[in-house]
Amino acid sequence: MNVIGGYFELELRKGEHYHKEAIRLNTARNSFEYVLRAGHFSKVHVPYYTCEVMLEPIKKLGIDYTFYPINEALEPLELPELKEGDAFLYNNYFGLKQTCVKNLVEIYGKRLIVDNAQAFYAEPIQGINTFYSVRKFFGVPDGAYLYTNNLCHEDLERDYSYDRMSHLLKRIDSGAEFGFYDFRNNDAALCNQEIKRMSKLTEALLLGIDHETVIQKRRKNFSFLDKFLKETNLIQLKLDEESVPMVYPYYTKDLSLRQRLIENKVFVATYWPNVKEWVKEGMVEYEMAEQLIPIPIDQRYGSEEMQVVCDIVAK
Repeated sequence: MNVIGGYFELELRKGEHYHKEAIRLNTARNSFEYVLRAGHFSKVHVPYYTCEVMLEPIKKLGIDYTFYPINEALEPLELPELKEGDAFLYNNYFGLKQTCVKNLVEIYGKRLIVDNAQAFYAEPIQGINTFYSVRKFFGVPDGAYLYTNNLCHEDLERDYSYDRMSHLLKRIDSGAEFGFYDFRNNDAALCNQEIKRMSKLTEALLLGIDHETVIQKRRKNFSFLDKFLKETNLIQLKLDEESVPMVYPYYTKDLSLRQRLIENKVFVATYWPNVKEWVKEGMVEYEMAEQLIPIPIDQRYGSEEMQVVCDIVAK
């Protein structure tokens, strides 16, 4: 039984998991490993435009892989014919490519693996291996959700996350800059982890999220930016009724913009520098790795912050 009395714990709202039926694991890359193990795949078709950590489970399991290119709409440039044991991995980029996911299901069926790390609110499709990362949408140290019909029949140890919380706590007390070093260390600590169940701490944090508010704010902020930036954005991604975006992807030839944003304390990431080592200069993936700026639109912000971004871009 739980302890009665003693010192107080963190006061967290006790709601429900958004993905109630999913398997709860410690990281998205381990969810991918779980799928590869349970599905007994022997080869994976991987997009060039993806994070290098996605190769970690592939190499760990000694599975063959090949890269495929995408176009400027972030969709496969070609659709290879899969052989027995092959799988096709597709990223639901920025949470805006659910229609493409559905089209790929019609082509590849259960041999499609959907990486919804950037699409937390995208609905899973029955029978399709699909995994989600929670760190890209919420202030948690780790965690992932997985939908699969292929189960690993082994008892998974539960993870612990208390020693990965320093960057989250420091950000509250001292600001984002003060905790950034810890954030990087936490990222590094998630490499080469064993597949484990989601920690109790991460679960408790996730149960406190007001998902309706998150969805509304992300969609509203995306629409605000799109109204002002659409004409100068070199990539046109539609926000349909079911999409909840991770960021606003702003594709620009203005190579000074990223630094201007950072200098004005609008911290933007780079997706993904490793891509420039995998492809030739001039390819879509190379250009996007260099010129696509993922502007924050998450639930922490509103129209005032979005206007600040627009003003910086306008300069």
